[in-house]
Amino acid sequence: MNVHTYEKVWLIGALVLIVGFIVTITYGSVGLGIAMVDDSEETIEPSELDEDERFADPRVEQVGENEYEAYVVAQTFMFQPDPVEVPAGSEVTFYVTSRDVIHSYSVAGTNINTMVIPGEVAVMTVEFDEAGEYGVVCNEYCGSGHHTMEGELHVVPDEEFDMTELSVEADDEVETGDEATIEVDVENGMLEALETTVTLEIGDEALAENVTIDGGETETTTFTVDTADLGEGDHDWTVTVDDYEDSGTLTVVDELEEDDDDE
Repeated sequence: MNVHTYEKVWLIGALVLIVGFIVTITYGSVGLGIAMVDDSEETIEPSELDEDERFADPRVEQVGENEYEAYVVAQTFMFQPDPVEVPAGSEVTFYVTSRDVIHSYSVAGTNINTMVIPGEVAVMTVEFDEAGEYGVVCNEYCGSGHHTMEGELHVVPDEEFDMTELSVEADDEVETGDEATIEVDVENGMLEALETTVTLEIGDEALAENVTIDGGETETTTFTVDTADLGEGDHDWTVTVDDYEDSGTLTVVDELEEDDDDE
């Protein structure tokens, strides 16, 4: 059978288009790692999120070299944690769930876009090659404040990224001559050990202690201050660990007032 040249061109063109469509659909379904949240996904009771070890404290966690996991909770009308901060050059797996109604977790300028369904855990793995800041929005109508539901994702240069957390417990008021106690907890969320210095400045005094904190551990440093050297009055203090800082005020009095319960 003789097939005209133009018919051959159209047949070949049609076949190329069909093959192209198949390749495009296959790549979009498999190559990009995009999947719908369905009944086969992990389930979780929304009312028990505060008791779940992953979602009770929404956070970013390092699980390997350049590998991180982000546990995110969506609720009307906010995301936790916010912002999410990860290092450039890392692979991040997001675990996202909802505390109340259907939301979405959509990061502008990326392929991170999933429905967030109460009782389900959406899982997405993404690589961030370059530093940048991205907006996070909810694309599913979730109530009257839906338009205000937004967050941020910060991808910071690797050399600027750390997961140090600082918390301080300090006496508010003590008698002259007594020792005041300032207790500093430094948590290292990275896998590698952290070598740093904890510094306390109060009045004219500056106290410092070098500490080494293993990965995933917390180190407590306790400073004691002789209030006789400070004198009566209010004394501002500042605790510094690398780029982190906490501050407060210690009041030194001649005599503490007795509580009614002690009378």
